[in-house]
Amino acid sequence: MSDVDGVAQDQLRSFVERIERLEEEKKTIADDIKDVYAEAKGNGFDTKVLRRVISLRKQDQNERQEQEAILDLYLQALGMMADLPRD
Repeated sequence: MSDVDGVAQDQLRSFVERIERLEEEKKTIADDIKDVYAEAKGNGFDTKVLRRVISLRKQDQNERQEQEAILDLYLQALGMMADLPRD
């Protein structure tokens, strides 16, 4: 690259290095989350249910209610509603 392109080259290198650092941070955070789930499991918590709770907390109330209504409809259509405990 010529001197004029040196700025673009430096900028590109900067972007790549920033992305690499963020990817490493993402891996570290993912490992930390895995450790917390393992700790929860070690204390007797069901990690599948815990993951579902985390997922539900990310949704707004309307979205969650809509999904629950659709799930109920599907379960009724399959004749599975009697098998489920109701709140």
